[in-house]
Amino acid sequence: MSAYTMIDTPMGELLVTGEPNTAAPGGLTLTSVRFADQPDARPSGDRDDPAFAYAADQIRAYFAGARTEFAPALAPRGTAFQERVWAALDAIPYGTTTTYGALAERVGAPRDRIRAVGAAVGANPLLIIRPCHRVIGASGSLTGYAGGVARKEALLVHEGALQPQLA
Repeated sequence: MSAYTMIDTPMGELLVTGEPNTAAPGGLTLTSVRFADQPDARPSGDRDDPAFAYAADQIRAYFAGARTEFAPALAPRGTAFQERVWAALDAIPYGTTTTYGALAERVGAPRDRIRAVGAAVGANPLLIIRPCHRVIGASGSLTGYAGGVARKEALLVHEGALQPQLA
């Protein structure tokens, strides 16, 4: 049975869903992390804030600058190709970026499959936890992000991968 919680962050409220898993840290496997204002963000199951304490503590520590990696158990549901791309996302270090082309190379996808890699990145159900925000265009442009390009920029500034823009 699914459960969910809402977590306040400096970039907006996150809707986090998961499933019970006694073998997982905190007793829960995360299935989705979305900004609550995204069109596809819908609560699933019962609200159970205490069950998500482990994940919520990690997310809060990340935004406080005290954490650079996440350790909750994850339960991605995607195609074999998507899961390969998502595993490559997990390997992008905090405070760095990579391009869609470099990511395609990392997963062994030919150059003509860069759009498929981009689609797999865009289908990532675990925003922030699985750092799809660290993938940028070959020109350095901040191409798409399910949470919005402004949030992508803010996440990269937060991690020190991008300098803040002066107004």
